[in-house]
Amino acid sequence: MKKKIMIVDDNKAMVEMLNEYFSNNAQIEVVETAYDGEEAWTKIEEKHNDIDVVLLDLIMPRKDGLYVLEKIRETKMRLNVIVVTSYNEQETIRNISEFGVKYFVLKPFDLKELEKRIIDITTSKLKENKILNLHDNNVQILITKILHELGIPSHIKGYTYIRDAINLVYDNPSLIGGITKELYPSIGSKYDTSVTRVERAIRHAIEVSWNRGDWSLMEEIFGHSVDIDKAKPTNSEFIVTIADKLRLEMLKVS
Repeated sequence: MKKKIMIVDDNKAMVEMLNEYFSNNAQIEVVETAYDGEEAWTKIEEKHNDIDVVLLDLIMPRKDGLYVLEKIRETKMRLNVIVVTSYNEQETIRNISEFGVKYFVLKPFDLKELEKRIIDITTSKLKENKILNLHDNNVQILITKILHELGIPSHIKGYTYIRDAINLVYDNPSLIGGITKELYPSIGSKYDTSVTRVERAIRHAIEVSWNRGDWSLMEEIFGHSVDIDKAKPTNSEFIVTIADKLRLEMLKVS
C-alpha cells in the first residue's frame, strides 16, 4: 500500500515539483496539498486519518507552520511531520522538536533523500520511536548548510558522497586514518559504485566549490589547515576539516 502524503508549502513551484516527482512513485502518493497554514489545518483536521506524512513548510502566509504544529499537538493527533524549510535557526529547530517533528529537511534538498525519509518514518520501527534524535537532525542540517554555503550543488554525485563522508567521519573519527581503504569503499558499497568514482566525484565537487563558493567562508574553515592561496584542500582535508568544525558547532548548541 502506498504511503499517503500531504504537501504544505506556499511555493507553488515546489508543490508542483513534488507532485510531479511522486506522480509515478511505487511507494508514495500525494493525496492533499495546501498553500498556507490555515488551509492546511482545515484539511488535516478533516482528513488526517487518510494521511501518513505531512511535508510542512515553516514560513507561510495567513498561518505558518508553527500554527499547524500547535494545532496537531492541541488535538493530540498522531501524525508524522517532516519540516521542509529554508529556515535553519538553531533555537527555532530546538523549539520545533518539542512538537514531535520526525525530520528537518533543509531546502534545497535531494528528492531521493526526501523519499527515503518518508519511507523511513512510516516503518513500524520508527513509529515506535516517535521522536527521532534531534542531535542527529541538527548534524544533518549543519552539514547541508555548510555544503550549500560552500557552493556545492546538491544535484551532483559528489555532493551526496561528501555529505555521507562527513557524517561518517563525524560519527567515527577513527576513519580519518582510513579515508581511502575504509571510507570510500563504504560509500561505494552504499551507492553501488567504485572507490575510484567516489574519489573522483568528491574531487569534482570540491573543484566546483572552489569556483563558486563563499571565499571568506572557505578561508574561515580551511585557512588554518590549508594554504588556500596556493591549493585546494585534498579530499581528506576537506572532509576531516568540516567534520571537526561540526564537532565545535555541536558543542556550542548542546
